[in-house]
Amino acid sequence: MILLKTKEEIELIRDAALLVGKTLAEVGRHIRPGVTTAYLDSIGEQFIRDNGGIPLCKGYEGFPAALCISVNDVVVHGIPGDLFIKEGDNVSVDCVIELNGYVGDSAYTFPVGEMKPEVLRLMKVTREALYIGIDKAKPGNRIGDIGHAIQMHCEKNGYSVVRELCGHGVGFKMHESPNIPNYGVPGTGPLLKEGMVIAIEPMVCMGSKNVKFSQQDGWTCRTKDGKPAAHFEHTIAVTAEGPEILSSFDYIENNN
Repeated sequence: MILLKTKEEIELIRDAALLVGKTLAEVGRHIRPGVTTAYLDSIGEQFIRDNGGIPLCKGYEGFPAALCISVNDVVVHGIPGDLFIKEGDNVSVDCVIELNGYVGDSAYTFPVGEMKPEVLRLMKVTREALYIGIDKAKPGNRIGDIGHAIQMHCEKNGYSVVRELCGHGVGFKMHESPNIPNYGVPGTGPLLKEGMVIAIEPMVCMGSKNVKFSQQDGWTCRTKDGKPAAHFEHTIAVTAEGPEILSSFDYIENNN
């Protein structure tokens, strides 16, 4: 069941989503060679709680941390720990926050120091694909229009999109209907309606689209071929005027 939100509810979701953006920026300020992903997680959790939020990833189906921190070939759901960040890493940070009973969700992939040009290009195309997908989030379009637009942009640039994981509805809970795949057929899937709030999140691989999940922790999702992946995500409201981005990368890009 797809739950539509009122304009007042969308504003409360925006507040949560903007706190996610501020949290990502705070974590981003500490991403540098020599720090561990556990340290970055502690920075993020403290910031969330200091600002009145609840880190929803922590404890979600047993996930042990406030943030998902995924490095290089880890696509998503990396568990923070004793891994040291190093020069040239690409570090995806995914954050979900509840604030005043409403939920925001966003992710950003950070470059660390001197990067290989091919990895920077992967990150650039993934970020572009996010906004290309967002542009299709208009009343009267369908979910397949979003996924198709993302898929086509990534594939024409030589990349592949993950099939096993997808975006989703968000706002009252972390995961709501409908699912938002990053591939699809135009004109198919649920109809987009005013009041829908969704998280669009391209997960893009430099090589094969095939992934594997850790048998040790049940969470960590890696590319099967060991090549890098990138991940960007925004929380979006579908309005009569078109898509409205409720989260923000501005805090990150104006401060890093």
